[in-house]
Amino acid sequence: MKANIHPDYHTIKVVMTDGTEYTTRSTWGAEGQTMNLEIDPKSHPAWTGGNQQLVDRAGRVSKFKKRFEGLGL
Repeated sequence: MKANIHPDYHTIKVVMTDGTEYTTRSTWGAEGQTMNLEIDPKSHPAWTGGNQQLVDRAGRVSKFKKRFEGLGL
């Protein structure tokens, strides 16, 4: 391997949105810094199954539903 091409890998503290803290190793920041997360698996809808809203812009959803309404099984 080439020398001096890899980033510095050090220990940081991560603080989740609910205040939970843990220590991990990362290339982010500097040794001992704290990363405060704005989004994490406990709060993001992708992991929590949160409510999704379908936005109908210019009637596209309505047009789609009307076009394919008869294809139901």
